[in-house]
Amino acid sequence: MHVVSYLNELLDSLANAAGLDSVDLLTKDLHVWPDHHGNRSPLADPTLRGMVSGLSLSCDEKDLALLYLATVQALAYGTRHIIESLESAGHRRMDCVLLCGGLSKNPLFIQTQATVVGRPVLVPQRTEAVLGGAAILAAYAAGLYPSLEAAVNAMAGQADAVSPNIKAIIFHNKKYEVFLRMVQHQKEYRDIMNSV
Repeated sequence: MHVVSYLNELLDSLANAAGLDSVDLLTKDLHVWPDHHGNRSPLADPTLRGMVSGLSLSCDEKDLALLYLATVQALAYGTRHIIESLESAGHRRMDCVLLCGGLSKNPLFIQTQATVVGRPVLVPQRTEAVLGGAAILAAYAAGLYPSLEAAVNAMAGQADAVSPNIKAIIFHNKKYEVFLRMVQHQKEYRDIMNSV
C-alpha cells in the first residue's frame, strides 16, 4: 500500500473513531504555514519559512497523519490566498480550479482544495495533462486553431469534477484566518529579531 493511501485511510479511521462528520475537523488545533523555501505567490517573499503550531511531544503514526493532513490543508489555503489575491486585483472570478500532476492522484488533496477554495476542482482524465496542455499551446502557436479557446475545446478531453464539502466550509474559513495570521506573526518575529 502506498504511504499516502495508508495515511488517508488512517485519517478516515481517526475521524470515524472521534465521531466526526469530516476528516478535515481532525486538525482543529494543528496549523501549518507551508512555505519552507520562501513564498513565490502571492507574497513573493523568499525569506518566509515554514511554521507549525499545535505540536505535541507525541510522535506516533496518528500524529504523522495529522501533520500530513494539516499540511495538505495549508497547501489548499495557499491556493485560496493566490486566488483571492488575483480576484481582489481585478481579475475575473474563477468558476473552478483545474488540478493536474502527481497531487491530482490524491483524493484527500483534491477534496481539500475544492472545499477550501469554495469551488469545484476539475481533474483531467488524461494521465499526462501537463503534456496535453503543452500540445494544445503548440497546436495554437502553429496556427492549427484560430484561437486558444478553440484548441482547448478540440484537444483538452474530459475531466472529473469534485465539489466542495459543505460540512467543512465554516471550519476551513476559520483555519484560513489562522493561516493568514501565521504569516503576519512570522513577519513580526522577523522584525523583532532584525532589530537586534
